[in-house]
Parts: sequence; structure tokens; C-alpha cells
Amino acid sequence: MQVIERKDNPLLNRVEIRFVWDHPNSPTPDLSQMVSAAAKVEPGSKEELIFIKDVSTRFGMPRTTGLALVYSTEEASSIEPDFIVERHKKVRGDDSSADGEGGDE
Repeated sequence: MQVIERKDNPLLNRVEIRFVWDHPNSPTPDLSQMVSAAAKVEPGSKEELIFIKDVSTRFGMPRTTGLALVYSTEEASSIEPDFIVERHKKVRGDDSSADGEGGDE
């Protein structure tokens, strides 16, 4: 993973990392690999506070671009949309969706 741009966003209490990942002879990296790589690039970050967005791989090219949002607190990360949070929970294995959904039997 190569960092193209690193931008501090103090208003939202996060660091925005635009990256390029070259992956010749291998498939597009999955979400968990991108989160781990972003954690290595940003020292002191926690994987549960990293969200990956805007991932794009051009057809036929082994190059993926994306945006990693690294929050400093859980409160700051609460601005992320629910579907993004759920997607990352599934990847991390935090799928604790025992909040009563699914009916009362």
C-alpha cells in the first residue's frame, strides 16, 4: 500500500489517507487487508476506528485506489453511516447483531 496523500482533519478528529495498492498476480485486496495496511501506515491507530471508502479497481489493471479514514476516538467515528459501520463489523468479526431484529418467537 502506497500513501498518495495524508490529510489531518481536526474538525472531524480524523486522518484521511488516500492510497494506491498495486497487486500484480493477485486478486483485489479485501477490506480486512486494507484496514490492516492502513493501521500500519498510521502509527497509534486502532483497527476498529479505521474505515475504508471509495475503493476502486480498474478492469484489467492490478491497481486499487481508496480512502482510509482513521478516527482517534469512537465518538468521532459515530459520524460514519450505519451501513459502512456494519460492513466493517462483519469483516472484523464484531457481528453482534443481537439487538432484537428478526421477530419475536
